[in-house]
Amino acid sequence: MTASILIVDDEKNTREGLQSALSLDYDVAIAANVDEALRLMNVETFDIILTDLRMGSQSGMSLLEKVKSDFPHTSCIMMTAYGNITTAVEAMKKGASDFITKPIDLGLLNAIISRTLKNKKDFSSSAVTAETAPKAITKNSKISTNLKIISESKAMQEALIMSEKVAASKATVLITGETGTGKELVAKFIHDNSPRKDEPFVALHCAAIPATLLESEIFGYEKGAFTGANQRKIGKFESADKGTIFLDEIGEIDAPTQVKILRFLETKSFERLGSVKSTNIDVRLICATNKDLKALVAEGSFREDLFYRLNVVQIKLSALRERKEDIEPMLMHYLNYFAEENSLPKIEVTKKAMNVLINYSWPGNIRELRNFCESTVVMLSSKTLDVSDLDGRFFTENLPIVKSENSENSNTSTNLSDNEHSMILKALEQTKGHKSKAADLLGISRRTLHRKLNEKK
Repeated sequence: MTASILIVDDEKNTREGLQSALSLDYDVAIAANVDEALRLMNVETFDIILTDLRMGSQSGMSLLEKVKSDFPHTSCIMMTAYGNITTAVEAMKKGASDFITKPIDLGLLNAIISRTLKNKKDFSSSAVTAETAPKAITKNSKISTNLKIISESKAMQEALIMSEKVAASKATVLITGETGTGKELVAKFIHDNSPRKDEPFVALHCAAIPATLLESEIFGYEKGAFTGANQRKIGKFESADKGTIFLDEIGEIDAPTQVKILRFLETKSFERLGSVKSTNIDVRLICATNKDLKALVAEGSFREDLFYRLNVVQIKLSALRERKEDIEPMLMHYLNYFAEENSLPKIEVTKKAMNVLINYSWPGNIRELRNFCESTVVMLSSKTLDVSDLDGRFFTENLPIVKSENSENSNTSTNLSDNEHSMILKALEQTKGHKSKAADLLGISRRTLHRKLNEKK
């Protein structure tokens, strides 16, 4: 059965030109405005609406909203001038299937239409029923199924709910956040809750591969493509066919590779290095970055059109210092995990030690916390972690800078031990010399307080 398309554009030459070009392969109708389009849709069923975003006083966005509410089985492709790409991306977040910039490239438009129709067919054949859909993550859940994602904080709960919602779609996802915040775990969570869960999940850390090798690592190469290429190599994209590919630190890729990834997103095809033959695959792309891609676009090191293609759905992961509710359950989880892995006794954490750990900023985020737990389990001589067992980083990051007495305006600071000593003296002054109270005020043990005082004698 031939697919049907409704073209909506207030420019006569555009809508009639597109109708003429597409009529060879599809049943095509045209409308000059939103009202005319809705009248046609009430009497005829269309597979795709191809609509301009701006049509005089009317908006393609209002047509999109009407289609999504009243004609949910119809897909929308938005046409827009290049300068309105941001609006087009916003339309995709509201349910548009894709967008294309004017002037229209007919080859690209045909590729987008074909992909949209294929997605509709795939979605219909693998629709998730209410009984098989993944359950929503509840506010009090501590660890998600299969993945050790600690999620008691509101910020992480919202990120996971958004991840679960987008998982059923084919939308490209951009995960942002500082290094060590768990971006790959969230990418895997999306994959495991998607219709692709039984297919490959392939992760590639772009920053770990030299720029000269990155393109061949992603797309593969043919035998003889370069010196040393003794046989064909399948790239990461091809290895992930039918599944999901996760590109971490996407901001590190060079300009030629950016072009190839953009081309792949537009056509779902690529050429291996040294080949002139296109390879078509079906893969879901999830990217992550700890950089500000908008800033990279502004400085010219990252393509704006690729940014908008990647940023269809953005999931921001908060730093660990911004979701302190997760720190205690995360610490206990990893302490127990490494104790079991190393066949060692489980470790208890005193209230004072836990208070210090929760109030530490964890600049390395989850990665630093995980490494701390592994080191503690292996090196701690007792079964209880107390304040005295914690190293200096947990006490010194917020110490005040003590200025040199040689100059009132001097920027020279005393060394770390002097800062610690200054804090101890202030605590003793506040507690009128009561060492136990001073230790409590500083969040350290009395034994540690004595040791640090003796170090200055």
